[in-house]
Amino acid sequence: MAHPSTPAGHSPSIFGGPTPVMSGAGQPSIPSSSMTTSTLTPASAASSNNTYIMPNSPFKNRGDGYRPKVTRTLGQRPACLVNASVTYCGNNQIYAFGGFDQYTDEVYNHVLRLDLVSHQWSLVDNYGDIPGVRMGHTATLYKGDKLLVFGGENEHRTYLSDLIIFDLKTAHWTQPQVTGPIPKGRARHAAVLHQDKLFIIGGITGHDNYVLDDICYLDLKTFTWSRSWRFVGRFDHSAYIWGERVWVFGGLSEEMDKVSDIWWLDLKGSPAFDSPPQIGSMDRSGMARSAISPRPSYPAAQSPIVGSSGYAANSRTAQVNPPSFHLKTYAPPAPGAVSALKFVNGPNVPSQGQGIHFHVYSSGTLLDFVTPAATISSKECSLSALDLGSLRWQKLADGREIFKPGYRWHYCTMNEDGTKAWLLGCPTEPNVLDHGGTGLEEYLSDIMEIDLRRYGFLGNNFAPEPRADFTRPSSRARHIEQPSKGLGCDLAKLFDQPPETGSGTDFIVTALSREYDEDEIIGSALVHTSDSMDGDQTWLSPDAPTSPPIHVHRLILQARWPHFARLWSSQMAEFHTKKMHIPEPYSVVKAFLYYLYTDRIDPGSEEDESITADLSDVAGLLVMSNIYNIPHLRLLCVNRLAKELDVDHACIIWYCAGMANEEWLRKRAATFCMTHWGRVVRTLGFQRLPRAALVELSQEVDMEGRVVGGDELDLMVGIDGRYHDGGSGASRRKGSISSNHTQVLESELDEDEGMEMS
Repeated sequence: MAHPSTPAGHSPSIFGGPTPVMSGAGQPSIPSSSMTTSTLTPASAASSNNTYIMPNSPFKNRGDGYRPKVTRTLGQRPACLVNASVTYCGNNQIYAFGGFDQYTDEVYNHVLRLDLVSHQWSLVDNYGDIPGVRMGHTATLYKGDKLLVFGGENEHRTYLSDLIIFDLKTAHWTQPQVTGPIPKGRARHAAVLHQDKLFIIGGITGHDNYVLDDICYLDLKTFTWSRSWRFVGRFDHSAYIWGERVWVFGGLSEEMDKVSDIWWLDLKGSPAFDSPPQIGSMDRSGMARSAISPRPSYPAAQSPIVGSSGYAANSRTAQVNPPSFHLKTYAPPAPGAVSALKFVNGPNVPSQGQGIHFHVYSSGTLLDFVTPAATISSKECSLSALDLGSLRWQKLADGREIFKPGYRWHYCTMNEDGTKAWLLGCPTEPNVLDHGGTGLEEYLSDIMEIDLRRYGFLGNNFAPEPRADFTRPSSRARHIEQPSKGLGCDLAKLFDQPPETGSGTDFIVTALSREYDEDEIIGSALVHTSDSMDGDQTWLSPDAPTSPPIHVHRLILQARWPHFARLWSSQMAEFHTKKMHIPEPYSVVKAFLYYLYTDRIDPGSEEDESITADLSDVAGLLVMSNIYNIPHLRLLCVNRLAKELDVDHACIIWYCAGMANEEWLRKRAATFCMTHWGRVVRTLGFQRLPRAALVELSQEVDMEGRVVGGDELDLMVGIDGRYHDGGSGASRRKGSISSNHTQVLESELDEDEGMEMS
């Protein structure tokens, strides 16, 4: 009889596999338990040894895509704070501390809290060793309930190097007794935590406000400072520790230039970083700085008279200001290897000289929010990401997809998991009634929450560990996940092992026959060309060709696969047959079941390489994650497909992303297809798209789009000056250069294009 894997009278899937069973309404045909009983009783099911076909078809209900929402805050909104610290501290709370008023120059030592549920600001009553007023300091979350405040400037523009700890539970300040060589007082530096060490990097300091190029750390177990080492001269920069390396990006250099190079320092294998600093050691190395400093001074404003707004400064704690002879010394070189990479230009490299940039880090990736400024609009902004494993930039979203016009953003903070970021800012044209009748900007009056998982970020808890043998990676190399650890590693050894081997497997899953042309099965067999199938067939024909059996454990499927658990609890017939057929390519089904065992979509180096899923299989997994509502699998698939998007798979990724309701990934793949149109139309994936999909993909270009080539393309290269594609045709979008010029979308970087290594 006809069955879903070999439907009679129906055209096959565009990917070569048969089309699954669909109901008349185009929705998955999921039989109820009563219908199963009437069709085939448990006894007859067991005696006939039939195989149940898992119903699975995507629910295609595409939305309008994701766009972060801007929310107006309430309560005791902060003044126009500049150089304050803004830190997400868990429990849906953001804390702001210190800073100075843009209009009065008054420096504060307030603690303010923003509740992200009620969007209400409140002034926190705090106790203990309340620190003095400061700005340009850092506030780092430690162990989930403490803020480590270091450095900054006070109201007299004196640079500080004290550490004060704020207990978020008790609102109590303490200043621990520290030992070791106290670092130079500084402001606008970077601070980052790693293994109970607080690393301090760069900043500005001294009577002539020169730029620091050092790195040191405070051991938080003994509160002992390490010595200082030379690293890179920066201020207003960002820092991150990942893969046993300290990464520094952005900010201003010693020449006061906005920089676009990234530096990293190896920590692994250096006793200076592995062992705790010696208590009582003094850093007397280095020679005195000459009278004419090789570093240019940073122009500091005239010391203003402190205002009297009622925010009294409490300076009961010691504000450490080391003597001038200590400020003018050279530190020894950092003990680890120091490397740097300069990004010269490229279609995905964000220009650090335009807009207001915020740099945050998540799951081994640097995120660059290019936000609107007086000189650029939302159209020219973007969200870009630099993968620290491959050192490749990717443009995740255009500014118009993220930033609502009419706002300026002044602060950015992120949760510890690296899955959400918050931008805090205010409207560009403040309403007098909304701002206490003054009409002055309140820099933290509005907030925008950005869910980074919508852009394929796994978060720090699920990110793969970096490779230990890190070298400069090729831009074309794919990052391989590390081997499974713990329970997942043990279960992987039992996956797809026949019961006679002692594996304990008690359930069989089959997929589409491997006799199909491997070149035809390049994606999910769920993608179909006809919805007019008979929805009454739920059993596989005994003589139907299938893949080799995949031996699994029913208990694992029941625990890890909610859809399977629901069918099992309803006492469906597969309860008695212990066999199930999934009308998907064999490689996709095997990868899906392997995920249920290990929580990953790639095996490690010591595991079965036959399970490795290529991009077409991952696209099929993405559709399956939508069908069976498995969010973590969806996140893994989106993360890998976005990172490894290429010409050969762009069409299938675009199509499967649409089937899985992943609008951001679909738009990204569509833009890639338009940029590389001449190559994409020659791929097998494009040729196998159904007619309706071909039309839909072609309409991704706007009404003014056209294909250019030859001499005309050379002319456009002359106008833009950056596109190099050898004269091949490509789809373009109308830009804003002039009424008769077209903006050029650039091709992807070659392996070494746009980067300099030092």
